[in-house]
Amino acid sequence: MSLEGYLALWCAVFGTVALVGYARSLAGLTAAQRSARVTGRIEQVREPRHGSSQRDGISVVVSFEDPYSGEQFTVTNDSDHGERITAAWMGREIGVRYPRGRPHAYHFTSDLEASRHGLGWPNFALFLIYVGLVVFAAIDWSWPWSLIGFGVPWTLSGVWYMPQSARAVRRRIAALNSRPPVQGRVIAVLTDTDTDSEGGTFTSHTPVIAFTTHEGTAVTAYCPDGLPHATTSHGSDVTIHYDPDDPAVFTPNLASEDRSRLLDITCGTVALSLGVASAVVGVALL
Repeated sequence: MSLEGYLALWCAVFGTVALVGYARSLAGLTAAQRSARVTGRIEQVREPRHGSSQRDGISVVVSFEDPYSGEQFTVTNDSDHGERITAAWMGREIGVRYPRGRPHAYHFTSDLEASRHGLGWPNFALFLIYVGLVVFAAIDWSWPWSLIGFGVPWTLSGVWYMPQSARAVRRRIAALNSRPPVQGRVIAVLTDTDTDSEGGTFTSHTPVIAFTTHEGTAVTAYCPDGLPHATTSHGSDVTIHYDPDDPAVFTPNLASEDRSRLLDITCGTVALSLGVASAVVGVALL
């Protein structure tokens, strides 16, 4: 089979996947669209045990109502039920997703709107078609087309991402500075041992912090960043800056937030420059 034949077959297969996926989405037949999405509320927070694992998240009891039957359910996250809960307090709202008619197959989610239309696979199929076209152009026409094919979408994504990221970081830092800090305490350090690809073992430590906001909300949350000497921090007092609208957004180290903003801007600028340079070089070499 010729190169054009392989390209035609590639586009036909993934084009069919994309068309079927988009048709199912328009008809409301995807699994994501058939799922019930409700807002639950945390009724109880259990304090993590010092030295236990962080993999399961903070143990909580959540209540929610099935909108189709009107029945109230009270559930836990003690086993695999979607996203880990890494910040919890009494009354916190949390997304719950499950197949309609099967509320016991629930999964927790931080974003009820994510993947609502079930377009993940169709969009990925379109991406593969684009990759196939770029590879064909690079082989059949000339290799600089691969630079253009990579550089143009990379640049466009950078132009779209960088301003949004900068605004989000500015809002986060402004929120963290909008209230005086509060005192918190490291109530546990969670320990996990993993094995790398070469058979070596490494240990990670995740501090768990408890603090009460000025509004009276008692928060229990993982603190993976910003805390020095995390391994030996159990029982130590820490100063917490938090977002009053969402206490899950907090830091024990405002300086680290500024460094993170600088790093994010630097990485975004380098990535954008790489895309522009790739496209320019590709055009110049044609």
